[in-house]
Amino acid sequence: MDPISFKDLQGKVCVITGGAGVIGQELVKAMASVGVKIAILDRDKEQAEKVAQQLADTYQATIIGIEGDVLDKAKLEEAHEAIKAQLGPVDILINGAGGNHPKATTKEEQLTEDMLDRLDDTFYGLEMEGFDQVFALNFKGTLLPSMVFSKDMLKARKGVILNISSMNSYKPLTKIPAYSAAKASVNNFTEWLAVHFAKIGIRVNAIAPGFFITNQNRFLVLDEKTGGYSPRGQKIVDNTPMGKFGQPEDLQGASLFLISDISSFITGIILPVDGGYSAFGGV
Repeated sequence: MDPISFKDLQGKVCVITGGAGVIGQELVKAMASVGVKIAILDRDKEQAEKVAQQLADTYQATIIGIEGDVLDKAKLEEAHEAIKAQLGPVDILINGAGGNHPKATTKEEQLTEDMLDRLDDTFYGLEMEGFDQVFALNFKGTLLPSMVFSKDMLKARKGVILNISSMNSYKPLTKIPAYSAAKASVNNFTEWLAVHFAKIGIRVNAIAPGFFITNQNRFLVLDEKTGGYSPRGQKIVDNTPMGKFGQPEDLQGASLFLISDISSFITGIILPVDGGYSAFGGV
């Protein structure tokens, strides 16, 4: 038996949506280190190209930046053609685009008697514009790229889709109902698509990060004045057995495992990467 490694990934072509973000960049670094050819897809073409060039130079890897909107199927198809022309058919898709929005966030964690005269701070104050935006970005932004970029995998009778979910999908956090609901939908879709594609050789899995500080949640978990944790941020740390937020690089190993042939008999799972959060009952 050959030594276990990620050598099967060398030369594979991966599209990663949201690849210019904090978490996306760490996944790009991991794949670049094992020889994957990568297309970073982002609405901001300039940012995608900038990040791609920086990481390509650092890792001596083939990385390109491509403009694309995960909510626009026609734009995704244009991006797909451009990627095939530069890198070849797509072997791996990582659906990393996602995030929350303040308009889909309640000011209060729970509705109590003393809030009945200020309902706008509770569930009743959620703005549908924000709710729709968050749900579309996280769920439809996973569905549409899967529909477009998996076409190459059909021809090869082999391929991998890796979705980025969240521990919010299992234990919804207070204040962020749209994000939690959307990520729960991503889990269900991951399982559904895994079954749908199983006999054609395409595997579909997800990772569920626990608590990581990103651009989207920074306003909720950090205190702008002190630079330390907000009360909410401290509560998260207190309920994570490892006693800290995760670092984006903590997602690298789990992601390489699930896109590699090392996990060739694994499909339809959502793998927590959460510092023990999902195992802790609070006492």
